[in-house]
Amino acid sequence: MKSPLAQIHPNAKIAESAVIDAFVTIEEDVVIGEFTHIFPNAVIMNGARIGNHVQIFPGAVISAVPQDLKYAGEKTSVEIGNNTIVRECVTINKGTAAKQKTIIGTNCLIMAYSHVAHDCILGNHIILANGVQLAGEVEVDDYAILGGGTLVHQFTRIGKHVMTQGGLLLGKDVPPYVMAAREPVSFAGLNSVGLRRRNFTNEQINSIQDIYRIIFSSGLNYKDAVEKVESEIEDSPEKQIILSFIKQSNRGLIAGYSVKKNKKS
Repeated sequence: MKSPLAQIHPNAKIAESAVIDAFVTIEEDVVIGEFTHIFPNAVIMNGARIGNHVQIFPGAVISAVPQDLKYAGEKTSVEIGNNTIVRECVTINKGTAAKQKTIIGTNCLIMAYSHVAHDCILGNHIILANGVQLAGEVEVDDYAILGGGTLVHQFTRIGKHVMTQGGLLLGKDVPPYVMAAREPVSFAGLNSVGLRRRNFTNEQINSIQDIYRIIFSSGLNYKDAVEKVESEIEDSPEKQIILSFIKQSNRGLIAGYSVKKNKKS
């Protein structure tokens, strides 16, 4: 159903089952999938590729040109996966020549007033709480949850099953399965509650904990800590995911937690 009060370019490709409410603006180079609902006053701009059963709430702007002075008008896109919810006044910018596209995976929840900048890559089942701000080329992996007001520096990577405290300033990579909190940002233990909700066994959680004891609490630098994990911890998919993430980190990891560092003077 398409409201006669919506402004829809005749060349936009919109599934018959999609619902387009009044005062929506949809530009020419747009694809919208089955049973997707675009609520009033949302703006869907050139380059948007929106999947099935997506909900885009009032005031959201999808696929606006990047806030990047290097952008020269090249044809790029935003891809939003099936079953994702984009709440009020969210802004998601299209890609640049760097990656050509900004990607939001399936079953994500992007809460009100969040911003996803150019060339970000978000996996599946991700939650960005209200007011999260992602700079360009940030990567967020599956099942990560970012607390409200989190600010993420460009090129930062956030691993699978991470949870962050609200209001953090993230400029370092956050490895998989952990919680990031405090000021300055540091390792605050495993996201154990989240892992159990996703059916990780006690054995898996204990193995992950053993790995991070070496990484963050052994006093070793990360290179030596990785070598120690490789030689001493039994192999597992979780071990490989953690080590691969650390080895590929360009910005470095968040700090390990230090009781002394966090004591009040």
